[in-house]
Amino acid sequence: MRIKKTTFMSVLVLAVIICIALTAKLIFLPLNVKNRVANVTLDAVQSDVGVQARISDEGAFMKIAKEVGPTVVSVSTEYITKMRNEIYYSPFGYDNFFDRFFNDFFEDRPEREFRQRGLGSGVIIDESGYILTNEHVIRGADKITVTLTDGREFRGELRGKDERSDLAIIKIEAKSLPVAKLGDSDKARIGQWAIAIGNPFGYAVQSAKPTVTVGVVSAIDRLLPVAIGRGRDYSGLIQTDAAINPGNSGGPLVNIKGEVIGINVAIFSTSGGYQGIGFAIPVNTAKDILKRLIEGKKILYGWLGISLQNMDSALADYFNLSDMEGVIVAKVLSDSPAEKGGLKEGDVIRRFDGKKIKDLKALIKIVGQASIGKSIVVGIIRDKKEMPITVRIGERPFGIESEQDKVETGEPWRGLEVIQITPDIARRYRIEQGKGIIVSNVEAGSAADEAGIRPGDIIVRINNKSVSSIDDYKNIITTIVGDALIKTSRGYLVVSAPKTD
Repeated sequence: MRIKKTTFMSVLVLAVIICIALTAKLIFLPLNVKNRVANVTLDAVQSDVGVQARISDEGAFMKIAKEVGPTVVSVSTEYITKMRNEIYYSPFGYDNFFDRFFNDFFEDRPEREFRQRGLGSGVIIDESGYILTNEHVIRGADKITVTLTDGREFRGELRGKDERSDLAIIKIEAKSLPVAKLGDSDKARIGQWAIAIGNPFGYAVQSAKPTVTVGVVSAIDRLLPVAIGRGRDYSGLIQTDAAINPGNSGGPLVNIKGEVIGINVAIFSTSGGYQGIGFAIPVNTAKDILKRLIEGKKILYGWLGISLQNMDSALADYFNLSDMEGVIVAKVLSDSPAEKGGLKEGDVIRRFDGKKIKDLKALIKIVGQASIGKSIVVGIIRDKKEMPITVRIGERPFGIESEQDKVETGEPWRGLEVIQITPDIARRYRIEQGKGIIVSNVEAGSAADEAGIRPGDIIVRINNKSVSSIDDYKNIITTIVGDALIKTSRGYLVVSAPKTD
């Protein structure tokens, strides 16, 4: 009996030890094990919510691709370039000696035509065939072809364009087309979904179907340097990390509702490919000028003719200002609206037409939107004293990379457009100033085009008369009746007289 009691006590002690051991194991397990047991129901619910959210987003993206995708078109362009002089290469690469040799002994080489192609995107904004795209997509095109997502191709007609905003309208002869809904870009917020749609590699993949890339609005009200825009106004842009590649230009950037909030225009890249930063023109910018673009009217922008500088704390202290709002006039162009109105260098502009001016971007925007010819009261600080002056808004000339460069141009003549060689142009392109004028544009199919004149040519003589300025050019062409003998930096060319019936 004693043995049985001992055995019983041993079993009891062993059971207690086992229980203690099991209890200890539970205690020293990582706390998240207990939490997983306790919160299994909550985690399951949260996981389900996350999955549902992703499914909801996927559904929205799929819906956008289905509904907005058909409104996006591929825009292909053709450019005809005429070349008379080729560049020659020796076995060791380019050699100027060989180039001069062939120029000297084979002057009568035939002119060759080269066809270049461009590719972009566009978005249908009217069921009768009006398409919104970038101006740079169709700039200088001799032929525009629009391809719909169903594979149909149409010849595109350029209805209206605006270089400054980089927007254009193409018209195709089609009816009952799907139309994209234009949203409100002023409501765009950092962090919201952004979907870029376009056809960047349509020819490469041989498909008319657009691509859809997804990201977020990563910044708003972005400004690209003037040097990048080449005279265009790339301010107030929407920045996104949705993949935008070459060929996406002109396609829409849409929100999660499928509304167009921007027109894709540029990427920031060191390699030419996508690196996570793309830009779109706010659709409200397009809305402001759509009617005039469709009607083919020139888009006018207000202009003062000044260079500006933002305020900083030191300048604000100097002018005894309580804040850093306003801009300083750094330069006033001669004979500009600003000069005629009495603005001077060193003036601080604080108010414009009754509105407070926060910074340079704000003033540029309000001046650009002002009516041409309207007299505006400008509130300035001069010699640390507030005073009003009245300035009459002028029309902004296109292509001014810096307000400090006012480039004089000549009127189109026989398809030829020219500009004065300014000190900046002479320095930039290593041209001797005072020795001719430079060809800025040649109209396709014109007499100048048929003669072989190309943009970039420098005209030094016309009918054996020296040309050193725009005034010389204007005086000479007004006296020409028949064919004109023009000497350029590449040699002599004959521009035919207009044909008469």
